[in-house]
Amino acid sequence: MAPPQDEAPAGPADGVGASPVEAVDRALRVLEALAAAGPPGTGLAELASGLGLNKTTVHRTLAALRHRGFATQEPSGRYVLGAAAARLGDDYFADENLPVLLHPALVALSRDVDELVHLGVLGGREVVYLDKVEPERPVRVWSAIGRRRPAVTTALGRALLAYRGTDRAALAGYLTAGDVDAEHVWDALERARRTGYATEVEENEAGISCLAVPLVRAGAAVAAVSVTAPVERMTPGRVAELHAAVLRVLPPLLPAGLTLPRP
Repeated sequence: MAPPQDEAPAGPADGVGASPVEAVDRALRVLEALAAAGPPGTGLAELASGLGLNKTTVHRTLAALRHRGFATQEPSGRYVLGAAAARLGDDYFADENLPVLLHPALVALSRDVDELVHLGVLGGREVVYLDKVEPERPVRVWSAIGRRRPAVTTALGRALLAYRGTDRAALAGYLTAGDVDAEHVWDALERARRTGYATEVEENEAGISCLAVPLVRAGAAVAAVSVTAPVERMTPGRVAELHAAVLRVLPPLLPAGLTLPRP
């Protein structure tokens, strides 16, 4: 009699035979599948089918991976590789450690525009600030690495959502009571898709405005970079200048495979 489906040998590509610890092997296979799926992620049924496992087993494995931060479930219900896996480097975007590799680009951009610059990624419904570079002149903006803010109210989050294929249905999963109006956010995403950058004006902190651009890999945003300044400096002309500076300064300093959208 054939062994139960969940106990079947995994058949690893290196030809060494079945894993000595099936539960660990299943977790590693799920991680590999999530890495292959990339930023768009994958659904539970799709993941189980691709691995030849039943959904209950895959769901238990995902629960363990989520507990340790190796997998994340998006508001849409799809699963993506989590921050803990991304930090391993070799498992997700092999040679990329975004805060380290992008820091020189942030420094160069901040020096060029003389404004506060942030790097952020999506973490569930929120943006997580991974790095920042402050200008030489004093700033009156409070920010900290590790800070989280709702994605829909930030330029960083809007840039990421705009370039991750977010439609109206998916956007609803990022909106909670007390957030900005859904139509306002949708208009901001549509404008970001047209222009290549997202903005917000005093939606997170009084007197402060931001412009953000997504960093795109394989057609989807994996991170975003923002420029933050007092609202009185962020005139339409200044916003255009900042976007032009981003397009000029960042591309030569980005890791291979990361690009900026151009209008």
